[in-house]
Amino acid sequence: MTDDSPRFLIVRLGALGDVIHAIPAVAALRKRHPRARIDWMVDPRYTDLVRLVRGVDRTIPVDPRRGLTQLVSAFRAMWSAGYDAAIDLQGLLKSAVLARVAVPGRVIGFPSGQLREPLARVFYSPTSPSVLARHVIHKNLTLLQAVGVTDVDVAFPLTIPQTDAVDEIEARYGTGRYVLINPGAAWPNKRWPAARFGALAAAIRSRLGLPALVLWAPDEHALAADVVLASAGAAELCPRTAITDLFGVARSAALMVSGDTGPLHIATAVGTPVVALFDPHRNGPWSPFDAVVSRFEHCTCHYERRCRRAQECIGDIAVDEVLAAVEKRLGPHT
Repeated sequence: MTDDSPRFLIVRLGALGDVIHAIPAVAALRKRHPRARIDWMVDPRYTDLVRLVRGVDRTIPVDPRRGLTQLVSAFRAMWSAGYDAAIDLQGLLKSAVLARVAVPGRVIGFPSGQLREPLARVFYSPTSPSVLARHVIHKNLTLLQAVGVTDVDVAFPLTIPQTDAVDEIEARYGTGRYVLINPGAAWPNKRWPAARFGALAAAIRSRLGLPALVLWAPDEHALAADVVLASAGAAELCPRTAITDLFGVARSAALMVSGDTGPLHIATAVGTPVVALFDPHRNGPWSPFDAVVSRFEHCTCHYERRCRRAQECIGDIAVDEVLAAVEKRLGPHT
């Protein structure tokens, strides 16, 4: 990087899956501007993740809830960098304001029709392009046209650590000899019933001879235990994992089955085959070989946190249907 190299600030604070979905934009930006300085403003919970992304020069943790001292220190560092542009891939009022404070000059963001909080548009520069893509990854890539990026290839340049958790799992199961099940999700209408995940694990063990490891976040231990209980001995709880562990754990798995949540997006980023139980259009898997089992076409509450029905649409998905998708995905393309 030279003094006249462009300087960019990526703004994508969270959540986990959305941070993953922003990585191809950073990869494309680095490819188009190989000598640029590229920094990333992110929620402190995801700094270790962003540090795995090759091509990011500096990770800047920002969380207004952590106090004024931390916030002022972060902004002083950003002001001193003299960015040519901030690129807000979050599209919320909070992220737009933070981007504008960090970069008094050019702030690139989505058009009003693509924003959950349209007021954010006030803080963007008028040169932001129109975005017609549906999937969030391609929306992010299209937004970069404003800085000369036209390459729409999806790439995840990651340095994946070989952690103790990965060593433990590989020593016990080997590589490519287990299936990951991730039953948790932030929204109720994204959670397939635990009993069906358990029955799926039993069917996979019976038909394919593969044991299942059940992932869990700190507040999902009971849910994961219910899956194990319903699996007739075919599944076990995964050891406790940090976000950075998940990259190696997923890479070593034969397949992951999950709803719309961060660990599934990690699996797709590292090339693990997946069977996803949610709408494929906006943020589903992008590999043509991956399988999606969805009731999206019959759903009336798209992208809402809670289903309007007595039973969530995802509850209409049967075990046999998911098992068929698993068997198809673990076919000749693996």
